[in-house]
Amino acid sequence: MLVGVLALQGAFREHIEKLEACGARGREVRKPRELEGVEALIIPGGESTAIGRLMVEFSLLEPIRRRGEQGMPIWGTCAGMVLLAKDIIDSQQTRLSLMDMKVRRNAFGRQVDSFETDLSIPPLGSEPFRGVFIRAPYAEEVGPGVEVLAAVDGKIVAARQGKLLATAFHPELTGDLRFHQYFLKNAQ
Repeated sequence: MLVGVLALQGAFREHIEKLEACGARGREVRKPRELEGVEALIIPGGESTAIGRLMVEFSLLEPIRRRGEQGMPIWGTCAGMVLLAKDIIDSQQTRLSLMDMKVRRNAFGRQVDSFETDLSIPPLGSEPFRGVFIRAPYAEEVGPGVEVLAAVDGKIVAARQGKLLATAFHPELTGDLRFHQYFLKNAQ
């Protein structure tokens, strides 16, 4: 499977390494033509307003939105979760508006408030998954078609809607491949 990783900002290289460790091929995506042939897409963390502006500037916003509406699997991590959301609390920033959820940006605090914690994520098995949260968002609300996969203190930090996946944390910064494997399996 060829998976594109939006390479405008954030830990895109780490996502490609994880994809390749899972047996998939990764491709950096910076221009619309680089979406051709891509079967799924990962939108990494970074700064969601900057990534949104760059997606517009590089003419990627509408092609990605269209592909997502047509069923292409998309996974957003951290800022990518914000960009997938239909609603962003207290923000009118650019977004894809694909996933039926309302998110809060930087919801756990500033950079100094970053943390790691073990998460129970049933689709990944009984072993906890180490979540790395860096200026992370969370979903305050999700629509009826959205499955909550994990929460921290009642705050939704991982969710799935069909072939769309969102995590408030950074699986690419751990040695655990299970979330990338889960995305690839769900993408087929």
